[in-house]
Amino acid sequence: MTEQKAKSGLLKKFIIALVLVIIVGLGFTAANYYFKYFGPNVTDKQEYLYIPTGAKYEDVFKTIREQDLVKDSVSFNWAATNMNYKTRVKPGKYRLHAGMSNRKLINMLASGTQEPVKLEFHGLRMKEQFAGFVSKKIEPDSLSIIRLLDSASYVAQYGFTTDNVYVVFMPNSYQLYWNTSPDKFFKKMYANYEKFWTPERKQQAASLNLSIQEVSILASIVDAEALHDDEMPAVAGLYLNRLKKGMKLEADPTVIFALNDFTIKRVLTRYLSYNSPYNTYLNKGLPPGPIMMPSVNAVKAVLNYQKSDYIYMCAKADFSGYHAFANNVADHLVNAHKFQQALNERNIKR
Repeated sequence: MTEQKAKSGLLKKFIIALVLVIIVGLGFTAANYYFKYFGPNVTDKQEYLYIPTGAKYEDVFKTIREQDLVKDSVSFNWAATNMNYKTRVKPGKYRLHAGMSNRKLINMLASGTQEPVKLEFHGLRMKEQFAGFVSKKIEPDSLSIIRLLDSASYVAQYGFTTDNVYVVFMPNSYQLYWNTSPDKFFKKMYANYEKFWTPERKQQAASLNLSIQEVSILASIVDAEALHDDEMPAVAGLYLNRLKKGMKLEADPTVIFALNDFTIKRVLTRYLSYNSPYNTYLNKGLPPGPIMMPSVNAVKAVLNYQKSDYIYMCAKADFSGYHAFANNVADHLVNAHKFQQALNERNIKR
């Protein structure tokens, strides 16, 4: 009887021990599962993870390992496999937070929940300069953006030429995704352009006998000429007077643009004969495209120009950035002489 009790007690101890082993094993498995899914794993090495268009899981995993974005890449790979992320890779710019779990990170990547890019621009002179600026903010490189803008067939769909298409980019603050294609980027800019050109503004342009593209081209000259926004309507009015009279605009900024030398501070007589469709000393009317990205204020200044009889202007000799206006050659020559004397006194030769 005593031997039987001993065997029974031994069996109970074995069963208890086995149960404890199973509990510990399950606990370990649960803990391992928990930490692989929910434990903190993302490091503070990088603020963003960039996934290029067309990237596959192997590319993403390589980036994560090479940039030390997670503490344990093995657990990330395990979680990615079990969450079927390998077949759900989406391009984009993803914000990382130190301590994120594999589950949270993978859910963000698989759902494509990326952080929008804020894009602000104004006063960029050349479209090549603009393309370079934009390419630093979104995935497409500057060459792909320029290639689109230089495609006559593409821009013609929207009513532009490769010369005047730059007017579509109106200074503003935009939000878009990092992996936005050149085509989608252009369409977003065009949508904003269309929104600006309300029926009322289109009617204003028509009353000036100008297309909306021509208004922006003139606005680019006004913008380059006027350093102060409050003078823009007067400058716009002067140029409109010259256009109505059939006079050449004779705008110095168009010569500087034609020469592609923006260090020039004094437009000399020899520059005026430079052969270019943008040189308004040689050619009547407006140039074929804008000479810089026109500001919204400059466009509005053309549409709401100041009425006057001015047909001449010259920078003031006080270098205030304002102009001396005239309605006759004699007064203009007096103003021009004062400014030339001021340039000489400051030894500004070009």
